[in-house]
Amino acid sequence: MRYIVVGAGAVGGAIGGRLHEAGHDVVLVARGAHYEALRVGGLRLTTSSGTLTLPVPVVDSPQAVTLRHGDVLVLAVKTQHSEAALQEWAARPVQGGRQGETAAEVIPLVCAQNGVENERLALRRFRQVYGMCVVLPAAHVTAGSVVARCGPYTGALVLGRYPSGVDATARRIAADLESARLLAPLDAEVMRWKYAKLLGNLAQTVEALCGSTAQGAAAEVTERARAEGAAVLKAAGVAWASAAEMAELRSGKVEAPAHDVEAPAHDVEAPAHGVEAAAQGEGQQNDEQQALGSSWQSLARGTGSIEADHLNGEIVLLGRLHGVPTPVNETLTRLANTAAREGWPPGELDPGRLRELADTATR
Repeated sequence: MRYIVVGAGAVGGAIGGRLHEAGHDVVLVARGAHYEALRVGGLRLTTSSGTLTLPVPVVDSPQAVTLRHGDVLVLAVKTQHSEAALQEWAARPVQGGRQGETAAEVIPLVCAQNGVENERLALRRFRQVYGMCVVLPAAHVTAGSVVARCGPYTGALVLGRYPSGVDATARRIAADLESARLLAPLDAEVMRWKYAKLLGNLAQTVEALCGSTAQGAAAEVTERARAEGAAVLKAAGVAWASAAEMAELRSGKVEAPAHDVEAPAHDVEAPAHGVEAAAQGEGQQNDEQQALGSSWQSLARGTGSIEADHLNGEIVLLGRLHGVPTPVNETLTRLANTAAREGWPPGELDPGRLRELADTATR
């Protein structure tokens, strides 16, 4: 199998880098400064055992790679970019089979993403879709560099066919991941895990806006957002993995180094601190800098977009469908989009002010 990783950021870069290191055929897909840094200097991947410079092949568009039977697409972009990515890749021709075959018809697609919308979007186009619950503390702040320090496994990636099931392709992918220091348990009901991750990730927006969810007003707003989320999922009849299951998935397997603060439970896409960033286009190591969740990283990189519509916004949508009020998650979604649109740095909003806004919305 050749793995084409669409979106070589924190998660995609860590998965692709580990697979490449283990001897698997990998192509990363990136754009802009990140693409240039990867093309010129390779992927700088910092793991629990040190920093690797990996010459992983990289392209900047679907047109730059020829698809063939045996390929696997790993979708690792943020949900707000999924529709465009799926549209770009679905119609790509595939060599080695019947004339006129396309990626959507014959190439398996794995959604290595937060949220629960990506699989539905993918299944509209691709025949073989796999959900993946990503428990992989990693950060991508600087072009060409990804940090994923947990061990003994770099991450835990629960995998299953969407909407349900486990097949031979899933087993082959899981075996390859396991060979690459990535724990890959199979579950026929993979979306249970993704809904559990969704509840945890409701804190991402609070963290991005306030800089932390550890205590005080920020922690209070976080718990209120999660309480709304649980009420909504119950009303919708959605099952999710328990906190004990999530803890067991990671305990003793995907652990932060002793010198790091434990990665926050709400966001297992980023280490709690200590991101070593390479200078753009160079192999030099800068001073350590703080890096938190993926939404925090979106504001830090000034990407202009954020994933809140598909995290807190997913709870808002389900709440409206099932008659459950979600004022706190509505407030968080609105503020996150404002922050991304207006270029706020992470941590810009005072936690007390956030609580006031949530209180006003709740009345």
